[in-house]
Amino acid sequence: MAAKRPIVLVHGYSDRGESFRAWRDALVASGRYDPADVRICNYKSLTNEVTIKDLAEGFDRTLRKCAGLEAEQPFDAVVHSTGMLVVRAWLTSYTARRDRLKHLIGLAPATNGSPLAHKGRSLLGSIFKGNKAWGPDFMEAGDRVLDGLELASKFTWDLAHRDLFDPDAGAFYGASAKTPYCFIFCGTDGYGGIRGLVNEPGTDGTVRHAGCALDSRKVVLDLAIDAEGSRAAVEKFANVDSPTYFVDGLNHGTIMTGPTGELVAYVLAALDVSTGAQFDAWTRAATAAFAGGADALGDRYQQFVVRAVDERGDPITDYHVEMTTERQGFFKGVREFDLDVHTYKADPSLRCFHVNLTALGKLKPGELATLRLRVIASSGTKMVVYQAVGRHQQDVGGKADDRGQWTGSLDLSKIVGGAGSDFKLFYPFTTTFIELRLNREPVPLDKYYHIFEMLEGQ
Repeated sequence: MAAKRPIVLVHGYSDRGESFRAWRDALVASGRYDPADVRICNYKSLTNEVTIKDLAEGFDRTLRKCAGLEAEQPFDAVVHSTGMLVVRAWLTSYTARRDRLKHLIGLAPATNGSPLAHKGRSLLGSIFKGNKAWGPDFMEAGDRVLDGLELASKFTWDLAHRDLFDPDAGAFYGASAKTPYCFIFCGTDGYGGIRGLVNEPGTDGTVRHAGCALDSRKVVLDLAIDAEGSRAAVEKFANVDSPTYFVDGLNHGTIMTGPTGELVAYVLAALDVSTGAQFDAWTRAATAAFAGGADALGDRYQQFVVRAVDERGDPITDYHVEMTTERQGFFKGVREFDLDVHTYKADPSLRCFHVNLTALGKLKPGELATLRLRVIASSGTKMVVYQAVGRHQQDVGGKADDRGQWTGSLDLSKIVGGAGSDFKLFYPFTTTFIELRLNREPVPLDKYYHIFEMLEGQ
């Protein structure tokens, strides 16, 4: 019997709706969907002036005018790659949309961007990914879409703060009919052949294994407020855990063009989930079924997206952070933390760290117990400094030199393993957001180079 609820398929960057042909055929072949129930979207991502928010608005307009859906009619969605960002942007625009979207299936979703995005603006990117059709958009690569897809982009940071970390918004992805049930899958392999040149460790060729899941966490390290307990806080997570299930043998392309029978079966089963109990049962079954895919990955990775701001919320663009541990009486940098760092081009206050947890786990047990975050921040002038305030200044041992450069070291053990703490800083296949807040101040008036003074007797 055909399903009563339509299903909408949304492709990724530089792709076309035709890529969903294998999935459309599999859904129809299941006997649960008439061909008319499967609505394949097609959108233009290679025009430089179009943003992901524009695509989300276009998605909404298409739902209302072209998809044959009645007003506010519930539907399910299967998204690939950038399609996840389009639907998340649509979903967060109006609260009522949470009730309308019943299931969200992510196939290798670019939930936190892609390590290839910042390369797409290059000439090479334009040649291989650019628009090939003659017209006003000829050879454009979709610069503003790529900007949103870049690792640690302002767009993905802001989006996460709407649907993952907003304490007033409530759950966007849950285990009840009031929010979409969300299910995420990703392949274990990279590309083959000449396309394999773009493969990076910990990816399916395009997206990172650590960047697909929605079960992210946020840590605030606030050194700009002198109040008890203000130094470190872990933001509450309103959504149900939504991990990534890894399908052995597939990559970013073949998860679309050649899905396995097991993957199709679990997607169909996910679309049947309608209660919290069913969601929990599906999760247990899928965890066991796809355990082999996770084992096939080898090294485990985690992403950290760090943003440094002052007490006003303005970005701190000139800073350096590194993790250190005590070894033989000295604090030394944890090399595994800063081997793969990307700075967001449009706003250097945002950085993305890709950490190999398998390599990190080879540290001696006692070393992780002394984990610290070393911070160096500069205003660019000796007249203004960034710094911790009040009791934090003493705790972190921070000091500023005559160039206006401040250095401090924050003990992370209170977050990772302090009394009563159940938070793990290191967790594979997830993204952790860290917001670092420092105070920006003019140098004291007793310095001869202060920026403001009162002229006496004038």
